[in-house]
Amino acid sequence: MDDYSIFTGVKRSFHVVDYVVFSLIFAASAAIGFYHAYKDRHVTSAKQFSQCGRTMHPIPVCLSLAATFMSALTLLGNPAEIYTHGTMFYWILLAILISTIGSAHIFVPIFYRMETISCFGYIQQRFGSFARVIASAVFLLSTLQYMGFVLYAPSLAFEAVTGLSLWGTMIAVSAVCTLYTALGGMKTVIWTDSLQITIMFAGVILVLIFGSKATGGFARAWEIAAENGRIEFLDVSVDPRTRHSVWSVGIGGGLFWTYLYGVNQAQVQRACSLPTLRKAQLAIWMNFPVLVWIISLTCMTGIVLYAFYHECDPVKFGLVNKPDQMLPLFVLDILGTMPGLSGLFLACVFSGSLSSISSALNAMSAVIVEDFVKPFCCKAMSERTELIISKVLVVIIGFAQFFMAIGISQIGGLILQLSYTLFSILGGPILGLFIAGAIFPWTNRIGASVGFIVSLVFMCWLGLSAAIQRPSPLKQPLPISVSGCNWNATDFTPPQLTSNISSLQETIDEPIVYNLYRMSYQWYTGLGMVITVVFSLIISFMTGRTEPKSLDNRLLYPLFYNMMPCLPEKYRKVLKFGVTYNDSGVSNEYELK
Repeated sequence: MDDYSIFTGVKRSFHVVDYVVFSLIFAASAAIGFYHAYKDRHVTSAKQFSQCGRTMHPIPVCLSLAATFMSALTLLGNPAEIYTHGTMFYWILLAILISTIGSAHIFVPIFYRMETISCFGYIQQRFGSFARVIASAVFLLSTLQYMGFVLYAPSLAFEAVTGLSLWGTMIAVSAVCTLYTALGGMKTVIWTDSLQITIMFAGVILVLIFGSKATGGFARAWEIAAENGRIEFLDVSVDPRTRHSVWSVGIGGGLFWTYLYGVNQAQVQRACSLPTLRKAQLAIWMNFPVLVWIISLTCMTGIVLYAFYHECDPVKFGLVNKPDQMLPLFVLDILGTMPGLSGLFLACVFSGSLSSISSALNAMSAVIVEDFVKPFCCKAMSERTELIISKVLVVIIGFAQFFMAIGISQIGGLILQLSYTLFSILGGPILGLFIAGAIFPWTNRIGASVGFIVSLVFMCWLGLSAAIQRPSPLKQPLPISVSGCNWNATDFTPPQLTSNISSLQETIDEPIVYNLYRMSYQWYTGLGMVITVVFSLIISFMTGRTEPKSLDNRLLYPLFYNMMPCLPEKYRKVLKFGVTYNDSGVSNEYELK
């Protein structure tokens, strides 16, 4: 290991072959876009552009579902998370299982039967135009900021390992992704996602194999990580201030992922691109093992990453500026002598971003057309006009995401946590709005709108206040070492030990509200959801609740009825809350007896 950067203080660089391999992923993605644009050149249907005319096969849709939110944030953020805070994050697999169940059997059946392009059409039918508009607007804002993170993360990695311009890289990625999405629509997005997640798997497996070899095998890497406190799975603290526990990651994260897979436009569009509801549910369940593999591989990579740098932290040593840049440095260290392999890894990282950005571009375009353009200014426009507007919107959103990424580049901290936090602040109220409509039949229009706004205002206040005040966390990041670094390699000055007395005194004297600011970001979605549901119901009963029998049962799901199959039927019937479920259609699909 004597020739690695932690001992020489000099980072390896890309070979020409690496740039060639890296460029091929862009060429392949663009080629798929051109192919589908040419193949479907006579198609003028906006629904074909947004949902593929419900002709897709479950396998590519399954891969696309996985690729959409397994972005560069996952590929770079998960290893950095394990390196910094340990393995409690691995409980995210429980969260994904919960979200898979909820998405496949509660939300997707409702959206699929509605046959609308925008999932916010549900809000229109259940709560009216006002609730639909504000929910759609919040979705657009949250997705745009997420796209900024997804664009910034791999560009940051590219800058770290090549020294090329961060802004130039972001422009190139944004341009290519916008181009092929505008050309081919959802069909292009799904097929490019399938290609890109294949490359993601290849890149992560490659890094894990060679990284394990460099650390003396994965068993040795695990041993080193365990000796230094990185291996932990049984933190069952119920304190909501605990950053990662079984409950915060498993349950809180489960609500976050339910928002992503159950009521997020990007995923709903994919599910609704399949010819039958059963195939849509199959695709979501097939997506689960794919997510298990990619998350497991990235977490294992984090263990190897820590074992490799456990005696010389690259951030403190000055080789990189942020923890999210460590993995690209690690790749150059272990693969830098083999031309082409480093380029494959970087293609892997950018594949994650391309898939997420293209999905978001298509989803945002569909929402703007369905929820704003058609209802307010162009109700009678032709299919061809709608298609042209959809493509123009993709280009406009592509420009907007670039400027969002520039703003995000000024924020410090772990990219994975920041993206989770901001997405949760806006996603929790949206999830709560859908749950208030689908599970609780008494919710009326006034209650839903007020509950959503109250939740949104509170969550924005909480997130902004926590970001401004930045109280010291309940549990500090795990310790790191620089004892094995080559002190002559850089201008690095070893950190000095400081006393914790002053920080302890600050904690004692701080306001009580700081404990709320310390709430784990994993609970943000759940908190926003609960506030929306509670206030929606309170206001609904105060202003005249909706009569359950008056509702279209296709807009509802008897959750509590289905959760109590062992109760006698005469008691279980009460859990339908007065909704009349008929015997043809909905009741059979919900497995009501």
